[in-house]
Amino acid sequence: MTITQLKYCIAVAEHRNFTTAAQHVHVTQPTLSMQIQKLELELDLKIFDRTQKPIGLTVVGKKIIQQAHLIVAESDRIQDVIQQEKGLIGGSFKLGIIPTVMSSLLPLFLQTVLKAYPKLVLEIEEMPTKQIIEHLEKGTLDAGIAATPLDYEHILEKPLYYEPFMVYVPKHSKLNIEKNITPDMLKTEQVLLLQDGHCFRNSALNICKIKHEIPLTFEIKSGSFETLVQLAEEGLGITLLPYLYARKLNELKQGNLKSFEAPEPAREVSMVYHQRKLKLHIIEALHDKIRAIIRGAIVYEDIKIISPN
Repeated sequence: MTITQLKYCIAVAEHRNFTTAAQHVHVTQPTLSMQIQKLELELDLKIFDRTQKPIGLTVVGKKIIQQAHLIVAESDRIQDVIQQEKGLIGGSFKLGIIPTVMSSLLPLFLQTVLKAYPKLVLEIEEMPTKQIIEHLEKGTLDAGIAATPLDYEHILEKPLYYEPFMVYVPKHSKLNIEKNITPDMLKTEQVLLLQDGHCFRNSALNICKIKHEIPLTFEIKSGSFETLVQLAEEGLGITLLPYLYARKLNELKQGNLKSFEAPEPAREVSMVYHQRKLKLHIIEALHDKIRAIIRGAIVYEDIKIISPN
């Protein structure tokens, strides 16, 4: 049994296709198939059910793949120890970012990080929190940026910043004349929110305690803040926005932004990673760099992004 064979098995389990898996690990399909067959012969059992389309795992195969993830992750720790000893910030680093943070945060730090760490190859993918956790557990992601706190036993969190909620109130709304907004003011408003599954929606419902006293005459299933702002402009309601997204609006639309009365409701955004702490020196370097950028740059009227101590 070799680490390479286990990596090949993990690739097939993930892609459910030998050809696609071979492309993913940069070998020919016959080479990959031969190595997996050798492992199955050595173990005297079948890991994959080749009669299924797409290829499936046998009952024992599922258990083997779970263990393979742990073994491969631990083998990676050797190289990780070497890099940490040398203080090297380099190599491949896979980062997942939730959709409601990706578009506004990434442009703030990416160029600076790439200049600071020229040997670092960042692989960044937008994905929901649940998927980030799944990839961290499997070891196919090095870290994530998500709204916290989370309730996962093996996942650690390092807060980056606390982001206030803003209220987008077009001219047609009676709330437009208010200087500041309270959660109670939203009870009789048509509040446009992201579709279920977005953590920002859950945070808005929870922190702002939105409970409509009038029935909604329509249901919006959108994952886009831009869409919600456009609908609000059309007279269909008001919406809540995270501060970093709100600051990107043009000057005319920023005139429709209202802040909450102090203490402003806010969400915590953190770097999240597995307790295995692989590539911890890179995680800490990225965390500190992003937090410094946030702390030093962003002010809108009297609201500031709050950095953790």
